[in-house]
Amino acid sequence: MSDRKEVYISKEEIAKQMQFIDKIKNKWNIASKKYYINTYGCQMNVHDSEKITGMLSEMGFRPANSNTDADIIVFNTCCIREHAEAKIFGNVGSLKRYKKEHPNAIICVCGCMMQQKDTAQELTKKFKHTDLIFGTHNLYKFPELLYEVIEKKEQIVDIWDDKGVIAEDIPIERKKGPLAWVNIMYGCNNFCSYCIVPYVRGRERSRDPEDIIREIQYLSQNGYKEITLLGQNVNSYGLDVEGGLSFAELLTRINNETDIKRIRFMTSHPKDLSDELILAMAKLNKVCKHIHLPIQSGSNKILKDMNRRYTTEHYYNLTEKLRKAVPDIEITTDIIVGFPGETNEDFSETLAFVKKVGFNGAYTFKYSPRKGTVAEKMPDQIPENIKKKRLLELNELINQLIYDYVERYVGTTQTVLIESYDDGLLMGKTTTARNVYFKGDKSLIGSFADIKITETRAYSLFGEME
Repeated sequence: MSDRKEVYISKEEIAKQMQFIDKIKNKWNIASKKYYINTYGCQMNVHDSEKITGMLSEMGFRPANSNTDADIIVFNTCCIREHAEAKIFGNVGSLKRYKKEHPNAIICVCGCMMQQKDTAQELTKKFKHTDLIFGTHNLYKFPELLYEVIEKKEQIVDIWDDKGVIAEDIPIERKKGPLAWVNIMYGCNNFCSYCIVPYVRGRERSRDPEDIIREIQYLSQNGYKEITLLGQNVNSYGLDVEGGLSFAELLTRINNETDIKRIRFMTSHPKDLSDELILAMAKLNKVCKHIHLPIQSGSNKILKDMNRRYTTEHYYNLTEKLRKAVPDIEITTDIIVGFPGETNEDFSETLAFVKKVGFNGAYTFKYSPRKGTVAEKMPDQIPENIKKKRLLELNELINQLIYDYVERYVGTTQTVLIESYDDGLLMGKTTTARNVYFKGDKSLIGSFADIKITETRAYSLFGEME
């Protein structure tokens, strides 16, 4: 169990950062200054960028249209995807000339990639035109670090290697619309052999439920209709706190104590998906009928090598319980092909398991080594051409499953939350997270509508307002 005093940043420290926001506002002619944020990776990174945006907006900066229209340029990095480092290094390097022509511009690089061993040092060595480099654990200190760059006019590098913290009451500026992300926890304790997340995001630490509920109620009062609860493994929420709420209990409180209309969450680890959570999904009226439950492989041998700590039998049992408790639930997943040691037989088992479960959607990936993980040094790495072939075969199967499944929607009426308008069509999502397109006025964005489904195209539904 963690010491909550050590995990939480004090109110005094947050107040100190707000003072630095005021100092920057008074230091520059902010009215003419702009920022641009480049965000890579998962929803967690997107939400981190909303916090950086909130702090910059509090300082008085305005959003720019591109990097080369900005006075402050931020790269919020990710280290999960293949070739991520080369891509981000290339984008940062491309600003060398811009920095020379605009010496007062400030280039910041932050996020997960900076937490990787030696990456920040390599960045500073290759790109001396960068001004500020920091990691995931000290994001809340951005105002202080930015002020230091402005004052000293020298490169500042501040990377924390510790277990991470929780900082409440940081300014957040979310995108306009009815949807919002809400962190309920940070970090991960699972150490899957292919994954870098525990090393760059730290160990699990859960937010206080009162802070979460307060934030969600604020969002509801300010026009947001749907929230997605974020965590690397939301199912283990509260396990780091003695006597803490379980995730199911947190869902129940959010459902009953806030005015938010819809509740989603991601991501769930199968080993921690409890009967209590399945029951909560069945009885709580605001919790959506969709769960993203990564399987990663349909081979028990590969799951063991991945250190996933469940079997395909256990996973399948969970899907049976979910479908029995929550009729019409959609179950989506993540699958990695070409993990070290994956044989043709292992891959065939994955294809067979995908058919058996009948997934409603999947994010599929070729395995790629991540520096510092156990799998990076495993023998029997799979050749690239075999990984590509397996990925193609898997995607063909999943696409066919989805095409066949969505036909069931034709003729039904679905309640959607309208999110956007483009090229004459509104788009909203069903409670099962399926996109629905239909004609209507963009003034309807943010409202609910009943749509009669008339046809399907690929993964999506099309219909008419009733």
